[in-house]
Amino acid sequence: MNRMITIGREFGSGGRELGRRIADTLQIAYYDQEIITELAKRTNRTEEYIRQVENSNFIPLLPITTGRTFSSQFYQAMEPNQAVFMEQRNLIKELAEKSDCVIVGRCADYILREENPVRLFVYADMDVKLARCREKKEPVEELTDAELRKKILAIDRQRARYYQFHTGQTWGEKSAYDICINMTSLNIKDMAAAIAKIFC
Repeated sequence: MNRMITIGREFGSGGRELGRRIADTLQIAYYDQEIITELAKRTNRTEEYIRQVENSNFIPLLPITTGRTFSSQFYQAMEPNQAVFMEQRNLIKELAEKSDCVIVGRCADYILREENPVRLFVYADMDVKLARCREKKEPVEELTDAELRKKILAIDRQRARYYQFHTGQTWGEKSAYDICINMTSLNIKDMAAAIAKIFC
């Protein structure tokens, strides 16, 4: 069985960089935005469209199987979300079967649950997330700290809604992960090396 590491992360926590460094250390495949690029290649959808669907609003606490009393307009609105998610799910399974890999976000921990991946969740204090966003030159130069804080919280709420809508689980709930990492006072390079040792 291939080695699989999935990473859920708060925005600005350093989860993406951690995943990249783990993959580099282990010399295994790394998938994040690459999933969107590959989906666009395989379908007639653009990368921008796929991102828009991923970032669309989801109705919290509404199971996918909720039936038949909603209007056809509701199901038509949900159809693009479901179609993209199903294609993404199939791609994630294919990538995980192909080789050892690190997969960031996109409900990979849930999608691959039967394969028993090592599931990480990365978080950090808000001050650290603010500083990381500034350091990484995210498109935030014109935002005040209050505005950036609001943006970070909004992105995390969106991630939580997306995860809950497609999995029925709570995003960031510690019982759903094997390792939860508070990156507030940790060095990403050192932590990546420590995680990689689990697989050596």
